[in-house]
Order: sequence, then structure tokens, then C-alpha cells
Amino acid sequence: MPNNKLVSDAASNLVESYKEDGNINHIDGLNLPSSDDIASLTEALLALVLPGFFGSERLTKANFAAVTVYRLEEVKSKLTEQILRGINYVCRGDERPDCDKSRCEAKAASLTEVFLLTLPKVRSLIRTDIEAAYDGDPACFAKEEVILCYPGFLAIAIQRLAHELHSMGVPLIPRIMTEYGHRRTGVDIHPGAKIGERFFIDHATGGVIGETTVIGRNVKLYQGVTLGAKSFPPNAREARNSKRHPTIEDDVIIYANATILGDITIGKGATIGGNSWVTDNVPPGTLVTFRS
Repeated sequence: MPNNKLVSDAASNLVESYKEDGNINHIDGLNLPSSDDIASLTEALLALVLPGFFGSERLTKANFAAVTVYRLEEVKSKLTEQILRGINYVCRGDERPDCDKSRCEAKAASLTEVFLLTLPKVRSLIRTDIEAAYDGDPACFAKEEVILCYPGFLAIAIQRLAHELHSMGVPLIPRIMTEYGHRRTGVDIHPGAKIGERFFIDHATGGVIGETTVIGRNVKLYQGVTLGAKSFPPNAREARNSKRHPTIEDDVIIYANATILGDITIGKGATIGGNSWVTDNVPPGTLVTFRS
């Protein structure tokens, strides 16, 4: 028999903790964006930018256009709802007198429409990433192999989609998208990072790329690379909106488990050896190595 008193006591204690630590509750508030729904939306967006590789529908020349319209309509409806939830979260709904429901709904719809129009541009960038992986890895025998098998490519594709929403000021959703990518691939790329064409992360697992990182064209990383910020004291909020992460110029190679921290620049064509610890600028064309 269930111990009803135990359950009752546990419930009372838990409810009391809700009162004491109210800042980690979300009760009597507007619905937050749903992590599960955004994970599904991310997969749907991948199906739009990489048709035939993602999604359950069988695509043919006869149904290709119709399926694309159907997918776009579904994504538009669901993404608008999630963006509206994010806007309401920031606005705190009726708690702020300047929060007008119809205006928030119109803003969510407009942001969704603008974002969907960026998908061809995202496809073009993703195509260059596929080419970089195919050209840069002798173990890869087909571009389809990149899409289906390379976690680094998948993490980059999701980040490129999330980056567009982040650049438009959409709250919460871009971070949820890239954290979904993080869970799937083991690669943590903040949606705010600015990444140029032909980006390749070989093997990929364990990589971290921070919010204000800037990466140029034709950059190649290996697994475990950190492009991070130095640790901040307890008042780290003061550092928000400042440049805290590295700038990686074109044609740089960074080998496994290298750690590059702070607002520094790794010059064009430089090579950073595995396990290196770098906190100062690196001139173009330089080789940096770590030896114990």
C-alpha cells in the first residue's frame, strides 16, 4: 500500500520550498517556450534546408514543391507560437502596461516570416561547410556521408539556423536550439558566434565556441577545442555585451584539445597545436605548439 502520509509530507515540504525559492519556479506565469517543441522544430528546419536527409516524407520530383509548402506552413505556425512565448516571457505579459497582446502577436509573426526568408542563405552557408568537410577529410568518401555521419557538421548546421534567430533578437529559442544540438552532438556552439564559410570541426565531440567568438573563412577545428572567455568574478553581468571570446581569422587550423581564451586574435593561416593554452594574440602564419 502507498504511504499516503509520506507523500503528503513530501508534497508539503516541496510546496514550502516553492515559496522560499520562488525565483526558480514558473508558476502563474505565461507559458515559456517548450524545449521539446523547439527540438522538433529544429528537426523540421533541418528537413527544409537539407531535404531528403531529415524528415519522414519521401521526396520525389513530383511532390517536392508541395511537401516544401506543407513543411513551411507547419514550421511557420509552430515557430510563431514559440517566438510569441519568448516575447511574452521578456515582456512579462500583463505585468507591464506597455505590453500589448496584439502587438506582441504581430511581432512574433513578423519575426517568423523574416526568418523563413533567410533559409536559402543558410543553405548556401551549409553547402560550404559540407564541401569543407568533404575536401578536408580523406576518410570521407561522399558529401552525403558528411550530412549523415558527422556530428560537427550537424552542430554547425543547427547553429547557423539559430544564429539567424539570435541576430533578429528572438529570446530564448536560439539558445534552446543550440543546446539541443549540444545534446545530440556533444558540441556546444553559442548561437551568437559569427562563423564564416567553409567551417569544419573534425570528430567534434567536446568542442566549445563562446557567444562573442568570430570565426573567419575556411577554419578547421578538431575535437575538444575551446574558444572561450576567461573566468569572471561574481559580478560577471557587467561583462555582458562585451567582446569576451577569440577572433579566429581565415585559414586557421586548431588541433585537438587546444584552449584559446579571451578577446584575442589568431591571425590568418596560423596553426595551433593540440593541448595548447593560448591567451595572447597569435600573428598570422604562426605555429603554436605545446610540449611538456
